[in-house]
Amino acid sequence: MLGEAKPYLRRAELKLPADADLGRHPLDIAAVRALDGIDFHADVTFFVGENGSGKSTVLEALAVALGHGAEGGTRNVRLATTESVSGLGRMLRLVRSWRAPRDHYFLRAETFFNVATYMDEVRYLGGYGHRSLHARSHGEAFMAVLLHKLKGDGLYLFDEPEAALSPSRQLAALSAIHGLVRQGSQFIIATHSPILLAYPNARILKFDENGIAEVAYEQTEHYALTRDFLNHHAARVKRLLDDP
Repeated sequence: MLGEAKPYLRRAELKLPADADLGRHPLDIAAVRALDGIDFHADVTFFVGENGSGKSTVLEALAVALGHGAEGGTRNVRLATTESVSGLGRMLRLVRSWRAPRDHYFLRAETFFNVATYMDEVRYLGGYGHRSLHARSHGEAFMAVLLHKLKGDGLYLFDEPEAALSPSRQLAALSAIHGLVRQGSQFIIATHSPILLAYPNARILKFDENGIAEVAYEQTEHYALTRDFLNHHAARVKRLLDDP
């Protein structure tokens, strides 16, 4: 018996070429250099960390190594509106399941506008509810991906999906993610959202100057700062605004 199909993507390892320049981006990022091995959860793996910690860089590299364009969409979308893509994807060794997922999508918040424009140009809107993504709010367009485009039994990479979502829509996204997990999907998500991070039993990987380490939800800065602020918001705002 072959065992469970998931996780479709089991592990990623950095294989540096002999002439690798560790002082050049993205190898100058501590968490990237520490990529000796990431093991992914069968359902949901989160990347967390400060801006510049390397989480989005690694997620982009995973997407490229899996056959996506760096700006997102399905693996059939090939956009190149920027040349700022790192070469990290070529340095990754991926360990996959014995069975490939049937569906793929890379949702990248900062370049989703370009994907939406491309969908209009090629007139392929059936997978997005038969309506232009530009005819919706940013948050509605993100939810259209979750509710219409993703079919389940898929491997989905999301980079900061909360960027366009209100708190109530983040809760709706959490529910949609769970529905897709129950349909055999695997998610890898870079996020700052304490709401999304609350997904039960997910693996949370923290990126910082010490490398990459697994942490519990309650150990994340996102949870601790949000909880502290909501419990003491008046005092925290007064102190912040009074501090010269």
